[in-house]
Amino acid sequence: MTQSQLISPAVQINLNIRGMRPSATVALNELSAKLKASGKEVYKLGLGQSPFPVPVHMQQALSANAHQKDYLAVKGLPALRQSISDYLQRTQGLEYQAKNILIGPGTKELMFIMQLTYYGDLVIPSPSWVSYAPQARIIGRNLHWLPTSLDSGLGVTPEALEALCKQDPDLPRLLILNYPSNPTGLVYSAEQLRGIAAVARKYRVLVLSDEIYGGVNFTGEHVSIARYYPEGTIISDGISKWAGAGGWRLGAFAFPPELSWLADAMAVVASETFTSTSAPIQYASVCAFEDSQAMRDYLTDSRRVLEALATYAYDRLASAGAQVNKAQGGFYLFPSFAALQDKLKSRGILSSDDLCHRLLEETGVACLPGSCFGRPADDLSLRLAYVDFDGEAALAALQREEPLDMEFLQAYCPRVITAIDRLHDFVA
Repeated sequence: MTQSQLISPAVQINLNIRGMRPSATVALNELSAKLKASGKEVYKLGLGQSPFPVPVHMQQALSANAHQKDYLAVKGLPALRQSISDYLQRTQGLEYQAKNILIGPGTKELMFIMQLTYYGDLVIPSPSWVSYAPQARIIGRNLHWLPTSLDSGLGVTPEALEALCKQDPDLPRLLILNYPSNPTGLVYSAEQLRGIAAVARKYRVLVLSDEIYGGVNFTGEHVSIARYYPEGTIISDGISKWAGAGGWRLGAFAFPPELSWLADAMAVVASETFTSTSAPIQYASVCAFEDSQAMRDYLTDSRRVLEALATYAYDRLASAGAQVNKAQGGFYLFPSFAALQDKLKSRGILSSDDLCHRLLEETGVACLPGSCFGRPADDLSLRLAYVDFDGEAALAALQREEPLDMEFLQAYCPRVITAIDRLHDFVA
């Protein structure tokens, strides 16, 4: 073997990473913090971090388990895996056995290991969450962007998936289906999920159903595509979004029996990378997936506040001329200002990057450009996260029997209201 053959894998890794920048959400959050530290008023609509506190009963469980110091099994604490299995049975009617559930330090890490382990091409809609595509690039996977339209909520359609798969029917593929969607707030209907599932089954497409925002579906009735394609669906979930515990770094993948081989293969990789997820966090997270009145109340109240903010933001942006779909869950809206292209062009704004930079400089509102999510640079779209408010104060003030009105939003979510108004005025 020649010296060049010995070093070629390292060279290839460098080529995959060369020119890449840090995660857009993380970079914007750091820039916003820097500007804020310098004295500039910044409205942080960039990073999609839950504004709500970790539920009290989870905090108490963490305190009670702070002494847990031993390495746990690579796949995770058996009690936590069983709790997640029971949760999927209770909420979705699905049979995902505890032995086929893998716990990791956040779903982001598990997604990376999945792309490293599974050999299929990655398929995602445009737009999609900012880290799916970069992970594929780092690993060297082929990436296919599915075309989308506003009429279908900028999400995956059976027609677009069929058009891609029939080009090479036998090619292994991994479709990531994320909903409620980051960045659009889209929730797929049962009819849409059946259609996507039928095409996926026809071409044996593996589906990673990223349901990290399932708990903040505004209806409270999240439906997994695994109901219609159980043998080919891996469910991704965690506690960062619907339980406010992003910094706890705990995620989980649930595999059907038909894909237990993939769960085992990923566990092998995990054993050589993160070894196991934090023991106190795993013990404390068991109660997050249990059926309790405390968690039901917490989720109901969180959804009410988020839906009210989503509605206000949608109304204001639409009145400014934005093309935008109303969010059905999660923290996000994804407006396009293409209809205002001529007006923005006259101000020197030619791309979504220009739009977000000028917006931050002139109004202090921090958003992410649509180009970070797989949209063309001249699409003039952006993602905003309506989360810059004190979620603990909002939950404490919320009266469940009273309507959540504009007076409440102005009192407890003033920064979001101001930011949306500034964005409206900037483009209109």
